[in-house]
Amino acid sequence: MMSLNRSCFLGNPGIAGSSSPFSQSQKRRPASLKVVAVVPKVRTGDRNGSVVMENALQEVKAESEVVELKSTVHGGVQDVYGEDTATEDQLVTPWSISVASGYTLIRSPHHNKGLAFTEKERDAHYLRGLLPPVVISQELQVKKMINSIRQYQVPLQKYIAMMDLQGRNEKLFYKLLIEHIEELLPVVYTPTVGEACQKYGSIFTQPQGLFISLKEKGKILEVLRNWPEKNIQVIVVTDGERILGLGDLGCHGMGIPVGKLALYTALGGVRPSACLPVTIDVGTNNEKLLNDEFYIGLRQKRATGQEYAELLHEFMTAVKQNYGEKVLVQFEDFANHNAFELLAKYASTHLVFNDDIQGTASVVLAGLLAALKLVKGSLSEHRFLFLGAGEAGTGIAELIALEVSKQTNTPVEETRKNIWLVDSKGLIVSSRLDSLQHFKKPWAHEHEPVRELVDAVKSIKPTVLIGTSGVGRTFTKEVVEAMASLNERPIILALSNPTSQSECTAEEAYTWTEGRAMYCSGSPFPPVEYNGKVYYPGQANNAYIFPGFGLGLIMSGTIRVHDDMLLAASEALASMVTQEDFDKGLIYPPFTNIRKISAHIAAKVAAKSYELGLATRLPEPRDLERYAESCMYSPSYRSFR
Repeated sequence: MMSLNRSCFLGNPGIAGSSSPFSQSQKRRPASLKVVAVVPKVRTGDRNGSVVMENALQEVKAESEVVELKSTVHGGVQDVYGEDTATEDQLVTPWSISVASGYTLIRSPHHNKGLAFTEKERDAHYLRGLLPPVVISQELQVKKMINSIRQYQVPLQKYIAMMDLQGRNEKLFYKLLIEHIEELLPVVYTPTVGEACQKYGSIFTQPQGLFISLKEKGKILEVLRNWPEKNIQVIVVTDGERILGLGDLGCHGMGIPVGKLALYTALGGVRPSACLPVTIDVGTNNEKLLNDEFYIGLRQKRATGQEYAELLHEFMTAVKQNYGEKVLVQFEDFANHNAFELLAKYASTHLVFNDDIQGTASVVLAGLLAALKLVKGSLSEHRFLFLGAGEAGTGIAELIALEVSKQTNTPVEETRKNIWLVDSKGLIVSSRLDSLQHFKKPWAHEHEPVRELVDAVKSIKPTVLIGTSGVGRTFTKEVVEAMASLNERPIILALSNPTSQSECTAEEAYTWTEGRAMYCSGSPFPPVEYNGKVYYPGQANNAYIFPGFGLGLIMSGTIRVHDDMLLAASEALASMVTQEDFDKGLIYPPFTNIRKISAHIAAKVAAKSYELGLATRLPEPRDLERYAESCMYSPSYRSFR
């Protein structure tokens, strides 16, 4: 018999999905093994609510009911307890070690149900007196929470309330987010997450991921093992140097991995226990943060060069050693010079994905493919002009070139010639070749130098204008009117985040083109009424792509990302746009159907992985889309024994 003063409440030791810091030690269980769950018979003790459980091996063998559970994969982890595969009425055991009170259970965000604990559960798990007497449903809890959040007028207050809920009741958080995704997506993700990162030190209450700083150099594997979950399938990592369009936010960039992984679960159905947010803290060059008494990171200038490279390499090596070949590492908001180098360096040795380069490219390509159904013609017939030649701009440009190459059977070197980029020094042309960064060089075409964007529009005559500059209001009235004079239906994508950094607003785009523009932004804008007609601006949100893309990689056991998978994801998303969406001027489907969209994308990505021989989970499921749906995490409460 033993009593606990720390939480030991999430399943049997060594079982996937367990969050107890004592439940796993350092042992690993191969996925192919069958796991025997030992469910001890419990006898109640004194009136104080102590529980006596025989923990001697012989007594357990003698008095236990042995249930054999086959290891399955759901949302990317072994669902040994069968929480996702079981029917809703199957009972789940939340305890593995004797406890003195149910107080620990209601402090577990993974198992807490608040007032939804049934009368039977309150008796069985010593919750009497710890909760008010009323028992309510999860549906009523969702209704209560959304009404509560709507009382806040300031988006950051809504964000704080949502993060607080996630830390108290994980299933209710995801149930609420899924059922009100269009309303709450801007709260937990862009644009509000940008403000949250700026003020992260002030609103910080408890850590939500791993902080790996220069102090941990040489000990990163040990740090990874400090994380209570052992079956990690997705890591989102940032070094905070280029957070959205807000610049260097250092350690405060943790809001991005936390937000992205919340969407991996809500939109892509990856189990929360399989997700790990990580911030690599190498310092910050943001003087305001260095002088901020509430800053939570290292108070030093950013490490660069060999010191930086060695820390990142130790991290990537430790991740593979600790979690295996198939863990997905998603890079987020690294500065251009590091983003391209990290992707190039580890693409051949790890399962890596850069959402700023590849995710943005895939979602924008999907929008363009859908838009062609309205403006007619093929992708190869269009001419593209970008404002911004960083990660997003060059990533989108390259994926467009690859898609055109695939469609026309033309070398990609040729298809690039129809795509033009403008950076801070003007149009990227061949006369600038010697001074260009390596990732800009493929876009240096023969043309006289052009300094201003409006002159580039008039000279290049693009049908599509794409903004990835991170600088707000750069699509001026003159620029947009020039696009409208050249095209009957100009396609204008102002993709920079957050809203304040958007190259132009939806209202400006529709007004300056007299309602003819096909407009999308990176952050959401409300509907616009112009000349008696209501226009619905689209949002080219990466959340359309990365949750389903990641799920497809996980469920197929993919070991490397290939460009063809990104093209498959784009085509899958474009195919989900209906005529009803087109009638509203939308080139993306509504987020209300996002889980179905994610399952469709996951199926197409997995199919491409099997086709390329990069999938390791065999045999291939017959119906990949149905399999993807079955893999998705459910936020509904489970009944406890």
